[in-house]
Amino acid sequence: MKIYTRTGDDGTTGLFGGGRVGKNHSRIEAYGTVDELNSILGVAHSLLKDDALHPVAEVLQGLQNSLFVAGADLATPADARPTVPRISAANVEELETLIDRFENDLDDLKTFFLPGGSTAASMMHVARTVCRRAERVCVGIEDSGDGSFVAIYLNRLSDLLFVLARWTNMRSGLTDIPWKP
Repeated sequence: MKIYTRTGDDGTTGLFGGGRVGKNHSRIEAYGTVDELNSILGVAHSLLKDDALHPVAEVLQGLQNSLFVAGADLATPADARPTVPRISAANVEELETLIDRFENDLDDLKTFFLPGGSTAASMMHVARTVCRRAERVCVGIEDSGDGSFVAIYLNRLSDLLFVLARWTNMRSGLTDIPWKP
């Protein structure tokens, strides 16, 4: 199979399960942003060389797999055949469990922090902001009245990425830099 098909040269792309929409359609913007987020997590993962950061590296790789599910979910209308794996309430609960696990090691939040610290943590902050954008785009999908959990998943994922960035800094011996208004 060739990587190019020429079918998108007219500015449209195919949805999984049938149908074509413009490449500027909100559904395409949503899964494209999720793909961007996945790539940024790949960069963050590549920066986690220290054994003390292995737990975060494992989590990031799992998140990358889940983001492929989210992308397929977004690329497939609810009534499409064939069906694809979908993001579910269980996926959201897994993120909450991870947040609780890593947050237990951190000091309580008493102020806002500037994004930064180690390069890996900084990339997780970049990922967090892209995740928030993906969430905003998902909320805008007109035909998402199908009970999709993707926007909820992305909301929780951005929280997890914030916690993982803080945890990575803590395990790297760096302190969060408080915001000074």
